[in-house]
Amino acid sequence: MPRISPVNLQTTDPQTRATLEGVKAKIGMVPNLYATFAQSPAVLQAFLGFGEALTGGRLNAAQREIIALAVAQTNECHYCLSAHTLVGKGAGLSSEQMMEARKKYSNDPLALLARSIVERRGALADEEIKLAKSAGFDDELLVEITAVVTLNLLTNYTNHLADTDIDFPPVDPNL
Repeated sequence: MPRISPVNLQTTDPQTRATLEGVKAKIGMVPNLYATFAQSPAVLQAFLGFGEALTGGRLNAAQREIIALAVAQTNECHYCLSAHTLVGKGAGLSSEQMMEARKKYSNDPLALLARSIVERRGALADEEIKLAKSAGFDDELLVEITAVVTLNLLTNYTNHLADTDIDFPPVDPNL
């Protein structure tokens, strides 16, 4: 049972209901996390706006999902591992690519960078920045990757705090 309940679509205020109905129309459901964010309509709007803005960046959907999986695995967020495994499939990632993104010592430079940002709370050493740049991540991408990591930290931490019920096919968090 969640520690922070998702809002009820039928009894929430009209503006929040309209926002959540828009989510349902777009993705076919209202994930429990979104309904939990709706406890604070400002947070729901900020989350949706931030996520939408990032779709206009240089990272494609598959790359954003690699980051999401790496962050979720690092933070042991079972909800996000389950959600992003399903979304990752839709973004064209293979099962192998998704498992690689989750590994602590991944061969995927994007996953490794995302994990490092989380583990070091953004305080990467100069050598790590040079390594990221040698992997093709210029300053613009470094900032964008950090933003995608940050968006996923919000979801991971909210799920931990709320103990959100998983409403996606569950994924084994163990590698």
